[in-house]
Amino acid sequence: MGTPSLTEGRGPVRVGLLQMTSGIDPLANAGMLVAAMEQAAREGAAMLFTPEMTGLIDRNRARAAAHIVGEDEDRVLAAAREAAARLGLWVHLGSLAIRPETKTGPDGRADDTRLANRAFVIDDTGAIVARYDKIHMFDVDLASGETWRESAAYRPGEAVVTVECPVGRLGLAICYDIRFPALFEALGRARCDCIAAPAAFTVPTGAAHWHLMQRARAVEASAYVISAAQSGLHEDGRETYGHSLVVDPWGEVVLDMGLAAGLGFATIDPARTAAVRGQVPSLANKRSLGGDLPSPLACT
Repeated sequence: MGTPSLTEGRGPVRVGLLQMTSGIDPLANAGMLVAAMEQAAREGAAMLFTPEMTGLIDRNRARAAAHIVGEDEDRVLAAAREAAARLGLWVHLGSLAIRPETKTGPDGRADDTRLANRAFVIDDTGAIVARYDKIHMFDVDLASGETWRESAAYRPGEAVVTVECPVGRLGLAICYDIRFPALFEALGRARCDCIAAPAAFTVPTGAAHWHLMQRARAVEASAYVISAAQSGLHEDGRETYGHSLVVDPWGEVVLDMGLAAGLGFATIDPARTAAVRGQVPSLANKRSLGGDLPSPLACT
């Protein structure tokens, strides 16, 4: 079932979660992020988790376009890397809107100019040690009248990603991915100790399904689920659900941050994961039924 994770033989690990109301100015959002990293480091966290779209929430695509650039030019990513190295703190950036390198077709034209909704894991030297592009796109017409077409602006990722970090083997997901158990099955097969599921959930879907799905995915994967979230009324007029969560492998809620933006803390205990997997060994008992997801890509 894979090699042992970094948590084996280790004690509990303190993590921070940043609940944000990201706005339309990436520099302002970067300032909030760095301040949270500094506070997390002061309060003894080994790693900070942030929401989906940490750097920018703006549904005015023309206005947002000026701020969406490649990784090398993204000022939020640069600020996070500098602060991580200065503070000796790991950080999981829930996601940023990134303009990836454009692929060209046989005729020489760009065949997909859409953006990437990309998560980053940054180590305590400021190095990027993992990237994950959101696989599942949120295309829906809600009963509330809201319409979302994520696939119009973002191209889906193709790789399942895990990475070793202070919480052990961390699996990566983003927001709408939480509705697709096959992804979490793949992360469970990879023996992830924790799965990050940062989000910017709408209020109607959050109220109906957020807690239910987080707890279900934790139980299915026998892993902690760590979900930093956007919350409140944003500058662009949208409203997000909040309730950043940490759920343990038994499905118990360890942390629920409610609606207020700010920083919360939780403890990830490897002994808890080992106890649950010993009591209900569903990963060991599982029989393969096939599937269409790739094998997890492990990052060092």
